[in-house]
Amino acid sequence: MRSVHVENIGDMAVIECEGRIVRSEAALELRKAVNLQSDARIIVLDLSEVTAIEGGGLGMLIFLQRWARSRGIRLKLFNPRRSVRDRLEQASSMQEFDIVTLDEMMALIACADSRYAQAA
Repeated sequence: MRSVHVENIGDMAVIECEGRIVRSEAALELRKAVNLQSDARIIVLDLSEVTAIEGGGLGMLIFLQRWARSRGIRLKLFNPRRSVRDRLEQASSMQEFDIVTLDEMMALIACADSRYAQAA
C-alpha cells in the first residue's frame, strides 16, 4: 500500500487507503491503522484509491470486521473500485461487509460532526 491516512470526525474514523493490498506488509499496515482507532464508534475504510486486493488483504478485512464487531465498533467500506468489489464477491466475503454509498457516507459525516460540535 502506498499510503494510509486517518481522519477523525467526532466518534468516527475515516481511514483512506491508497495503492494495493496484496502483500502481508500492506495488510499489517491496515490492521495497525484500524487498531489505533479502538475508541471510535464507527470506522470507515475508504477504498476508492485501492487498485487491487488479494488473499492477505481479503483475510485482513474479514479479521478487522470481526475485531470491530467484538468491540462494538461498526466497520464500513466506502467506494471500493469495481476490481476490489469483484474480488470481495469472488471470495464470498460481501455478506461480511457493510458497503456504504456516497449519500450514506455524507450522512455519517454530518451525524458524527454534529455530535462532535455538541460535545465541544
